Formats: sequence, C-alpha cells, structure tokens
Amino acid sequence: MVGWTPRPDGGRPEGRRCAHIETTEPEHAPQSDTCRQCAALGHDWVALRVCLACGHVGCCDSSRHGHATAHFESSGHPLMRSTEDGDEWAWCFVDEVYLQPRDDG
Repeated sequence: MVGWTPRPDGGRPEGRRCAHIETTEPEHAPQSDTCRQCAALGHDWVALRVCLACGHVGCCDSSRHGHATAHFESSGHPLMRSTEDGDEWAWCFVDEVYLQPRDDG
C-alpha cells in the first residue's frame, strides 16, 4: 500500500491540504487495464486513472468522456491516481490537491 502526502505546494500556489489521505482502507488494485466504459463505446482514451477506494479504472479528463471524474461524481470516492508508467501522483477531487507518494524511509 502506498501512502500519500500533498505535494509541497499541493499543486496550488496556496499549498492546500488533503483531508482524505488518512484512511484505514487499503488502496485497491485496478479492476482493469482499460477504461471499460470507453471500450464499450468503441472509443479510445488519453490516459487512465484508478480510484483508490474501489479500484475502478476510468479515463482522464483529457479523454473524450472523463470517466474517472464521472466515477467520483457518482460514487463520492475522493482519491484517484494515475496508472501511466512513470507517473507517481494522485489527486483528491474534494480538496483539489495533487498528492505524491509518502517517503516513510
């Protein structure tokens, strides 16, 4: 399980905090390696995001449908992370803050 902490500036000039990173729930593994909703429509996506609460995989907001954001809006699950190779960040939809892996070492 990866722990998360806000980026030094939170991705915002005013350096926001995130009230959702302290959770007792383990991070869920991705349910898929595709955006199933886009695949069902026969559409491509730009990048994928995974919900940390349940593992739902959806396309990013730069994609045609923004299924990751739609999942947040329908489920209320606040945290998602990028599934792209080399990306080590997460996003809190509620607090609108970027997160990075916590350095516990």
